[in-house]
Amino acid sequence: MQPETEWTVGSLLDWTAQYFVKKGCDSPRLDAEVLLAHSLKLKRIDLYARYNEDIQEDAKAKFRDLVRRRAEGCPVAYLVASKEFYSLPFFVNQDVLIPRPDTECLVDVALRIAKKENWKTILDLGTGSGCIAIALAKSLPLVKIVAVDISPKALVVASKNAIANKVADRVCFVEGDLFTPLEKGLAFDAIVSNPPYIPDSDIKDLDKDVKDYEPRLALSGGGDGFSVFDQILLGAGSRLNAGGHLFIEIGSPQEEPSRARFQAYPQFQLHPTILDGGRNPRVLHATKIVPTP
Repeated sequence: MQPETEWTVGSLLDWTAQYFVKKGCDSPRLDAEVLLAHSLKLKRIDLYARYNEDIQEDAKAKFRDLVRRRAEGCPVAYLVASKEFYSLPFFVNQDVLIPRPDTECLVDVALRIAKKENWKTILDLGTGSGCIAIALAKSLPLVKIVAVDISPKALVVASKNAIANKVADRVCFVEGDLFTPLEKGLAFDAIVSNPPYIPDSDIKDLDKDVKDYEPRLALSGGGDGFSVFDQILLGAGSRLNAGGHLFIEIGSPQEEPSRARFQAYPQFQLHPTILDGGRNPRVLHATKIVPTP
């Protein structure tokens, strides 16, 4: 290793990226950039304007600790307490699942339909960090959203994010298990959910930064991965207005069995599966059929 006095922004980035490669990180250069920018209180792009600058000892010490924890497996989003979703900033910690880009396709299709139909209300089940509800609220200024989560700690995070993104007046966070805490008879124009869908037997095979750090409650879909999915299907019909929409995120291998489950619910018309950015099956979309007079 070079002498301490020779560590510049550029040399530190290069060394750390190579170190992360050896540790098996999926995005070694990006991880190095995000952690160094965080340590220096800069934007990532600003690192390259200061590429040849020396780094102060306190920033190096902070960066060194973050690199160590990342090498041990801790996700970058938890280390910097932040993750972007739908071009919005979200505070995250180990009480919530880290928002994934794949989930943005759910927001995309919901927004397209909402703007055509002038939705007034949306229900978000298992809101976690609040990313789906808040992204929708940010683009739909006339819509009221109820966001439910069974974890009080997750709701603390979600509430903080709603305030930071200036939608706290239109997103109501409720603690409870799916539909249970909702007022009797309350129905919505749409229900959205990214429920836990990993089969319990598969959790041990997940990447270390997922299985060892993200909340199991937000990952576990029970023995077959469909325990929460099935509860949502069971209760969604009575919580949607006629013509209302249901959007549920799934794991890409679950497309066929998840679509088959709708056969038991003839009140729904199931639409083509929505694909994520990688062209993988990601979201099921169904509409509650309007009764014939």
